[in-house]
Amino acid sequence: MIVRIMGEGQVVLADHHLAELNKLDDELLAEMENGDGPGFRRTLQALLSKVHELGEPLPDDSLEPSELILPSPDATLEEVRELLGEDGLIPGT
Repeated sequence: MIVRIMGEGQVVLADHHLAELNKLDDELLAEMENGDGPGFRRTLQALLSKVHELGEPLPDDSLEPSELILPSPDATLEEVRELLGEDGLIPGT
């Protein structure tokens, strides 16, 4: 799976890592629903860090179609809300 982090680039992530990311996505969604700004910020950073840890970066000049688009590390709660689907940021959660 190719994941784009807005403002950063793309990484290739094995599908079997999605379960681990889904847990963070669920936490992020709960924090957003509760208006927990500090928790939201902490979990968003953890989610993006995990993508970097588990994924392999694509070259900057690569323009592959992204299967998943995640917000930038400095995205606001409102900006992330606009990216949410019914399942959160990661479909199928």
